[in-house]
Amino acid sequence: MTVKQINVFLENESGRLAEVASELAKNKIDIRALYVADTTEYGILRMLVDKPDEATIVLKTMGFTVSQTNVIAVAIPDVPGTLDKVLEVLSSNGISLEYIYAFVGRASSDAVVVIRVDDNDKALEYFNAFGIKVLDDKEVYGI
Repeated sequence: MTVKQINVFLENESGRLAEVASELAKNKIDIRALYVADTTEYGILRMLVDKPDEATIVLKTMGFTVSQTNVIAVAIPDVPGTLDKVLEVLSSNGISLEYIYAFVGRASSDAVVVIRVDDNDKALEYFNAFGIKVLDDKEVYGI
């Protein structure tokens, strides 16, 4: 079970992120989580939104370079010492972590950890085997 993440290439200029947020708001697309990796000249905005396909169309229409990536979202108790179990499952089974970000949902005591790995199928297999709760798209987009 994976969820769609939107990736947007942004020039590192004042107001570019605001343009994205404003246009998504105008189209009633809700941002659930975001992460920006940047350099001095550009950034990659990674987002989970409630309507990823619509967001992709809206942002491409605005002239942004947009892609989608399948990522894994897992729920872990929002207490110290729980993230290590997820990371240990990955590392002990030879699964490379490309990036990670997390957020706390509104109606839960769990944190949602978004993970991009080199092998989604293998990671999902091990998460299921070790009892790590993997969220589906409806659960993530509805947070």
